[in-house]
Amino acid sequence: MKKTTLMAVALMTTATVHADEGMWTLYDLPGAVFEQMKTEGFAMPYASIYEDKDAIKNAVVNFGGYCSGVVVSADGLLFTNHHCGFEAIRSHSTVEHDYMLNGFYAKDYKDELPNKDLFVSFMVEQKDITSLLDSLGIYNMMPSEQDRFLDSLENVMSKEVSATDSTLRLEIKPFYEGNKYFATTYRDFKDVRLVFTVPKSMGKYGGETDNWMWPRQTCDFSVFRIYADPETNGPADYNEKNVPYHPQSWAKVSMDGYKEGDFAMTIGYPGSTSRYLSSYGIRERRDAQNEPTYKVRGIKQDVMIKHMRADEAVRIKYDSKYARSSNYWKNSIGMNKCIDSTQLIAHKTDFETRIKAYQDSTGYLKGKLDFDLMRRLYDKRLDIARAMTYFYETFYGTCELADRARRVHNGMTVEGPENKAKKQYVTFKDNSDSWDEALDKEVFVSLLQYYRKNVDKKYLPQFYHIIDTKFNGNYEAYVNHVWSKSMLMKTGKKLYINKKAFKRDLGVQMGLDILDIKAALLTPLGAIDDSIQLQERYLCDAKIRMEMDMPHYSDANFTMRLSYGQVGGFMLGGKQSGYYTAAPSIVSKMKQGDKIIDYFAEPIMHDLMSTNDFGSYRDKNTGDMHLCFLTNNDITGGNSGSPIFGDKGQLLGLAFDGNWDSLSGDIFFDSTLARCIGVDIRYMVYLMDKWGHADRLIKELGIEK
Repeated sequence: MKKTTLMAVALMTTATVHADEGMWTLYDLPGAVFEQMKTEGFAMPYASIYEDKDAIKNAVVNFGGYCSGVVVSADGLLFTNHHCGFEAIRSHSTVEHDYMLNGFYAKDYKDELPNKDLFVSFMVEQKDITSLLDSLGIYNMMPSEQDRFLDSLENVMSKEVSATDSTLRLEIKPFYEGNKYFATTYRDFKDVRLVFTVPKSMGKYGGETDNWMWPRQTCDFSVFRIYADPETNGPADYNEKNVPYHPQSWAKVSMDGYKEGDFAMTIGYPGSTSRYLSSYGIRERRDAQNEPTYKVRGIKQDVMIKHMRADEAVRIKYDSKYARSSNYWKNSIGMNKCIDSTQLIAHKTDFETRIKAYQDSTGYLKGKLDFDLMRRLYDKRLDIARAMTYFYETFYGTCELADRARRVHNGMTVEGPENKAKKQYVTFKDNSDSWDEALDKEVFVSLLQYYRKNVDKKYLPQFYHIIDTKFNGNYEAYVNHVWSKSMLMKTGKKLYINKKAFKRDLGVQMGLDILDIKAALLTPLGAIDDSIQLQERYLCDAKIRMEMDMPHYSDANFTMRLSYGQVGGFMLGGKQSGYYTAAPSIVSKMKQGDKIIDYFAEPIMHDLMSTNDFGSYRDKNTGDMHLCFLTNNDITGGNSGSPIFGDKGQLLGLAFDGNWDSLSGDIFFDSTLARCIGVDIRYMVYLMDKWGHADRLIKELGIEK
């Protein structure tokens, strides 16, 4: 059966629950879904997932607000991906002690490294508050009004929760495109310390060459520990006197492995999906978001990697930034290819025709859901949305100068006497450990030129006129001049914001010009956004009503979700992909390290992966040393670091990536081809043992060597 035919069936069917599709909330897991999980092999009661004091969900955390993780010991030891811990590892690295390049192991509690601003969150409770919000009139508001209302209500409800227990906070988020609202209570721990990481060569093995690809051999994990108040065992800010956190329960590491077809389940925090998005929204995603994103980032990354390879100190500063940028650069490319190759927009259009017929026959949402109106609104927004993507990719997170130019007008703390305007000032702290002047300048020059080529001239900031007239069109001369002369780049200097010199400053003027264009883009977008969001909410509502005989999951929104399926491969280039990789495959790639930099590994790693004696780390069924494995679990960004559990809740590994065919997953899940890639727990422990000699950690995990 052709891929496009399979997609059409998946989009139109209303009678089948796909065991391998869905990001399900745990507290209200549909009965039909749980029965299907049992059919697929899950061997525990529902209470063991969410309700019991030692429920599986109690071991899973939101890691840092951008990833997932899992507690694996009675002393708060925590596993997440290496790329999730990347910034923490980078922040402790210097040229003399490069933990990112060489790895790190704290041989004692006192050696474990604290991390500023890093936290983990445990979900305590979740509940549906839709009826409450309905009674308060939320559906009589436009989406922009709803946002302000929800912020206020969230503050009130969070204060009520924290009044009962000061360690708790509450979030309200929309589900099903705003047709439902859930309140989730969390407990945050803010003292999280780095314990162990393998060298970057292994933690990011394959780099961008293998990113979003299969087969994989990446040992993508890092180890942290949660610390708590010594008297309460509760959350506390960092303090030397804090002690390891003692959770009620934790995930049990399994050395028993898995077979093809075995049950597999991920629980984590997927970031964002748009599975209910209209065909018009998908077109906008392809043409106005993904395409500009990968084009601009490609230019930026070429400059970054040139400077990073020339200077180790620069590499340390930018490793994490480059990884974040390149991940979504490749994601955008892959998603667009998947959208086109699967004819997703055409299939969505056909499905919307069915919904329109259902609407006509039932009268449901008559006078509200209007496909012609939706098309006109998206047509009106397309060019503005494309320009906005170019704008953000050029002027946000691009270079220190542009960031300071914006921030000085928006969001900085003004110091000095309130009654003496001319003595009020702002100061930029020294953050030179996070950027490099030469790299930032070259990136900014390249992007300023590219931005001009790709947007309407009405979206050019006014300083482009200065480049043309005062600098004869020389972008490099302009950037060099502003960087050297602007007060913004004088770290630690008091910038008196109400004096003439400040207002004449070219960097300050640049910031005003950038913000003017932002307003020029946001104003017309704001006039359209509310109406589009309303139409998308109606579309989701109509789909669920039309398919009321089957369970539906909400789009991901970085709340805890469960995904289930099986261990297994897919067809890759007309051949079976296999469901795991073994040690010989990484040895083969390591031998290409002199030609492909992403395949380089230290000699010790060659030796460790070439041995014929993997002992207890060898799989009992295949006889191989498993490295990475495939499941058909439904994941997306944010799921990185999510534990992969077996049929009895045993920890099999960590999710860290998807294959190329999963890149359309934010808008459509292809159950035939999309796969979750996990790092095998035995591979992780093997390197902890044989490379790190981390005996105290292995003992803590309850593993007998």
